[in-house]
Amino acid sequence: MTTPAIETEGLTKYYGRSRGIIDVSLQVERGEIFGFLGPNGAGKTTTIRLLLDLIRPTRGHAWVLGLDPQRDGVEVRRRVGYLPGELALYPDLTGQQALEYAAHLRNGVPQKEIARLADRLEADLNRPIRSLSHGNRQKIGLIMAMMHRPELLILDEPTTGLDPLMQQVLYELLEEVRRDGRTVFFSSHILPEVERLCDRVGILWEGRLVAVETVADLKRVAVRRMDLVFDGPVDPEPFRAIPGVREVTAAGPTLHVAVQGSLDPLIKAAAQHTLLNIITYEPNLEEAFLAFYREGGAQ
Repeated sequence: MTTPAIETEGLTKYYGRSRGIIDVSLQVERGEIFGFLGPNGAGKTTTIRLLLDLIRPTRGHAWVLGLDPQRDGVEVRRRVGYLPGELALYPDLTGQQALEYAAHLRNGVPQKEIARLADRLEADLNRPIRSLSHGNRQKIGLIMAMMHRPELLILDEPTTGLDPLMQQVLYELLEEVRRDGRTVFFSSHILPEVERLCDRVGILWEGRLVAVETVADLKRVAVRRMDLVFDGPVDPEPFRAIPGVREVTAAGPTLHVAVQGSLDPLIKAAAQHTLLNIITYEPNLEEAFLAFYREGGAQ
């Protein structure tokens, strides 16, 4: 039986009296993209650092690729690719030099793989790192994490600083990793990003793992906000009776709507009028978490 890519049991970390994470028990299967979702300060980075033995737990245990990070830390880091949330690189090196140095620490990485990733991400490897923007430094970090084709990729907020086009390229690269049968574990606080990529998600709230769900279930409870723009004022009352609609407010020809679950009944009701435009907004992450609590999803 294949061991999970990541497994934790009661993993807990306190910083003095301050909470890091509390009793996190989690299993990530090999070959999946697993999203670790939560607002800033929820404990996502703490969990990742514990998995890589960069910090030690107050109590509980973790296993990465079947190995104990405290006992087998070198082997874990050999088989894992890691992008930290706060990437630190030698500022006087060029991107190429930084990658060659990292490749040397790994006893060599094929140059063609570095070149392939740099081309896909449009990374400038010839300039000193100190002269690069945050997004371009992030590209160097992503190449460094991926260039040895690790069994497990652990990425802490990987799209930070990337423009939308490069975000899409990264999504394609991560889907290629999954097709290879390798595993991706990445933290995020951006709900659409997780919906786009992940097979399953773990939801971290104030240091506790409140749910592990499929993306389909996450979409089911996510509250989405949109503006429905008509050719004139529309009575909001019939819309308030639609299943899943949480709130409706009217402003002239526009209805501001919050809806949970399927959008089909709402769109069909709107289509009975002259609908000029639909403006959608990013799903509210906090509302998604609270919806899990309301439905009894917390563990």
